[in-house]
Amino acid sequence: MVHNSSATVIERPALSPSRAGLWWGLLGVAAFSFTVPFTRVAVEDDGMSPLFVGCGRAVVAAVLAAVALLATRQSLPRGVQWARLAVVAGGVVVGFPVLTSFALTTAPAGHSAVVIALLPAATAVMAVLRGHERPPARFWLMAAVGAIAAVVFAALQGGGLSGLEWSDLLLLGAVLAAAIGYAEGGLLSRELGAWQTVSWALVLSAPVMAVLTGVSMARHVPDGGATRWAAFAYLAVVSMFLAFFAWYRGLAIGPIAQVGQVQLVQPVMTIAWAALLLNEHLTWPTVLGGVAVIACAGTAVRARLGESGRARAGDPE
Repeated sequence: MVHNSSATVIERPALSPSRAGLWWGLLGVAAFSFTVPFTRVAVEDDGMSPLFVGCGRAVVAAVLAAVALLATRQSLPRGVQWARLAVVAGGVVVGFPVLTSFALTTAPAGHSAVVIALLPAATAVMAVLRGHERPPARFWLMAAVGAIAAVVFAALQGGGLSGLEWSDLLLLGAVLAAAIGYAEGGLLSRELGAWQTVSWALVLSAPVMAVLTGVSMARHVPDGGATRWAAFAYLAVVSMFLAFFAWYRGLAIGPIAQVGQVQLVQPVMTIAWAALLLNEHLTWPTVLGGVAVIACAGTAVRARLGESGRARAGDPE
């Protein structure tokens, strides 16, 4: 339920104080964890251009989104919601997919996870700035430890952070774009609905992404066998569309900063899939690092849940 206020800034509370948001968020993260390896599969060896992979998958997802919106007769967003949808689209439909596609033409999947591991912390910061959430100090402490653990873990597998490459700058930009899109999308999902938010964002960005897809195809005709096209299909249908159903549902239930920390397990999953799909070497130190990342994520989540529980206990209502 949305609370109305005459104040300049309207705070919209999470849909529920339960752990349901965490489970929905984890489902979304599991689906997202294949994105980096499958993007690498699609763009490696000049099979598909990064512009085609980054934009073409959004066009396919936009068609699916339009069908879903029409079939369920969803009402059009109103007023400022369109501007907020543009922010979501700029972050998660355009920014993250395109920037990571270009970065992964040179960066291996494991190394990319080093930078992308910063996304939970970035999402938490954006949640505070935009969503007016105020996690307790212990939450921030464990979130910081978790982010460091995620970076160290991914560095063990991905080659470390010995030098800042152009691909790292692209990935940092992708992290910033996604964090903004996640925070704004989580808030907007409380008004429009989870799958409706990403669907409208896809439809809104479709004209631009269609033009860019056409430009990429004119310059470089997509060349790939069944494996590359299967990877592209996953990126379009799951990473760009269905995964957001679960992810934005989790953020809508919230709190956003808390649910965002579930992404700390994404580097673990990503490198595991990279080992299976791309034959990257997986070592025992990497496995132990993964356990540490999950432990930090769990501790941060429990800190936020404990704070929420105490707040509810002291609520006279």
